[in-house]
Amino acid sequence: VQLQASGGGLVQAGGSLRLSCAASGRTFGNYGMGWFRQAPGKEREFVAAISWSGGITRYRDSVKGRFTISRDNAQNTVYLQMISLKPEDTAVYYCAADWAPTSSVQTAMHEYRYWGQGTQVTVSS
Repeated sequence: VQLQASGGGLVQAGGSLRLSCAASGRTFGNYGMGWFRQAPGKEREFVAAISWSGGITRYRDSVKGRFTISRDNAQNTVYLQMISLKPEDTAVYYCAADWAPTSSVQTAMHEYRYWGQGTQVTVSS
């Protein structure tokens, strides 16, 4: 599976961005998907995840109510809609994928074998 993340950029605090992650190479519909981020000098952390059906989602507490993960299996793409962005959201955002049971989401890095290259999100104050 190859993953291509896009949609990052520079935005002012309170602004919005939508990240996309396009997958290719394998059957996308059986894969759980996730977004992680890594700020300078910090470890990579979980942001959001979605089950292969799209019916189950998980978020880190600090982004609940501001970020929404979704997927379009017909387009082999997962999205992360981000609103009310804060300077502390500044990081490189990575999408990840791996096979998952029907009704589960993966929230840990070790649960994903496939990773995209990352897209920079910078939120200015």
